Amino acid sequence: MASLNVGNLGEYLREQRNAAQLSLRQLADAAGVSNPYLSQIERGLRKPSAEVLQQVAKALRISAETLYVRAGILDEREREELETRAVILADPSINERQKNVLLQIYDSFRRENGFVPETDETDKADEADETPGADETPGADDALKADAAKDDNPHS
Repeated sequence: MASLNVGNLGEYLREQRNAAQLSLRQLADAAGVSNPYLSQIERGLRKPSAEVLQQVAKALRISAETLYVRAGILDEREREELETRAVILADPSINERQKNVLLQIYDSFRRENGFVPETDETDKADEADETPGADETPGADDALKADAAKDDNPHS
């Protein structure tokens, strides 16, 4: 976990509040925190909790993950991964099975590029699909093959 940089966070919050054309008091009320507490956060004197940051982000209509990164609670790469997953999961044009397959493919590509996914489920699925001694690295093709097998079997 990165170190907390509350000065940078406070400046960023002030910029976002000004861009939203909110007074300190209006933002404090909308976020459910006290005016003096929010002022101290903006001046870099207080370290807000993740919960407070989430409330402030919601009031400002910005990503809570962005504030977590600014506060040093979340690494930038973790934020990007979380946002990518959230977009996939929120897409109403694809069904749950398709979302799961897409996330498996995403995890596979991340592994191939040296990043370890947060979920263990895809690791287990890939291990089951691997053929001992195969020269190919398990990847997106494995997830697509598994998806095709499900489509061929209407009982799964």
